[in-house]
Amino acid sequence: QVQLVEAGGGLVQPGGSLRLSCAASGTIFSINAMGWDRQAPGKQRELVAGITADGSTNYADSAKGRFTVSRDSAKNTVDLQMSSLKPEDTAVYYCNAVISPPSQPRIRFTYWGQGTQVTVSS
Repeated sequence: QVQLVEAGGGLVQPGGSLRLSCAASGTIFSINAMGWDRQAPGKQRELVAGITADGSTNYADSAKGRFTVSRDSAKNTVDLQMSSLKPEDTAVYYCNAVISPPSQPRIRFTYWGQGTQVTVSS
């Protein structure tokens, strides 16, 4: 069993900052990519940012220059530092990770956390 647990969501004013954290735990052989998706009310879930095992990152156009994704491979954690937040960043943010279990080290499964609400409003 693998669990991803997010923390750090909340209410922030426009222009403010927020840091999301996610920790993966359970029966893990290796973690490949980790990242964050989000889903706003009435909209499809979208990629926000991702980071590979070697540290390569990618961002949605809407996140570039404002958000920074980072990971600690030793702790199996991934963070999302968000700054210059806008009302349109309001969404439920989901951590995700591509994980191989010890029983099947060549196979990768994608897991998601339960989500954390980020609300940007004055």
